[in-house]
Amino acid sequence: MPNASAYVPRGVIPAVLLPFDNDLTIDETSFRKHLRDISATPGISAITVNAHSTEVASCTSDEQRRVLDIAGDEVGERIPIVNGIWADGSLEAARIARMAGQSGASALLVFPPAPFALGQSPEMALAHFRRIADATDLPLIVFQYPLATGQGYPKDTLLRLCHEVPSICAIKDWIGNVPHHEWHIRTLQNLPRPVHVLTTHSSWLFSSLVLGCNGLLSGSGSVIPDLQAQLFKAVQTDNLAEARRLNDRIEPLARCFYAEPWANMHNRMKEALMLLGRLPRAVVRPPLVKLGSAEVARVRQALVESGLIDKMTNSTAA
Repeated sequence: MPNASAYVPRGVIPAVLLPFDNDLTIDETSFRKHLRDISATPGISAITVNAHSTEVASCTSDEQRRVLDIAGDEVGERIPIVNGIWADGSLEAARIARMAGQSGASALLVFPPAPFALGQSPEMALAHFRRIADATDLPLIVFQYPLATGQGYPKDTLLRLCHEVPSICAIKDWIGNVPHHEWHIRTLQNLPRPVHVLTTHSSWLFSSLVLGCNGLLSGSGSVIPDLQAQLFKAVQTDNLAEARRLNDRIEPLARCFYAEPWANMHNRMKEALMLLGRLPRAVVRPPLVKLGSAEVARVRQALVESGLIDKMTNSTAA
């Protein structure tokens, strides 16, 4: 297992999917293969489990532990694992943090508590993160939601978190506002103790990366980790011609995956992996439901447009 205390989240971090059998139990065999496929991708720096992409809201605490244990067993010796903390209360969040540390996670992605949607104060946010930080020495990633949700942290609150909770080392930026996103990059990455901005603006990834993010953490990396890694490298090396070429391949998939309703984004990604022959089925847990044939056809068309499926033979492209 990589040394968690030395790990600083940055670079390309795919958030993997969680396959299910038809009876809605975890398909461990397919999950292990998926983990091996993603972790073998050149240029990625870590993987994320127990997040939106693994349908964490529908997983029990025992299942979340099992997901992390499988990931550690399958790829933990080769690549850091970021574990999500999905909890409405700070005590439960701290329990998950302790569990993840004991189970070999290298960092924690902290989702905002649902009650914050009803209104939050800086003191609430600080109390939540301090409770988690007191439970573990793992580095913390703040999941920054759009402010309109009520769960995003205003600028002053976010700065206080970064200053007063030393284990915060990155944010997963889903602010959804370009000037605010740029403020994150310019401000947080230039603090005396820099906090990396990991974009999750996957529907406009190229534009986001060009602003100067130090990484990306994205569910679509479960389908195109190679294209994301190549895009990140091209931007980092100022090879914008190559970056635009890669973005032209990514754009059809981004347009498809992140169409309304957004709740279906990872549902569509599972269908994509099934069409690519990387998953045996595309089962999701309720309240998500199986996509209809018309939407599955749109997923297939996006794969064709991106060059991942050959239009004439229905086979995966080289």
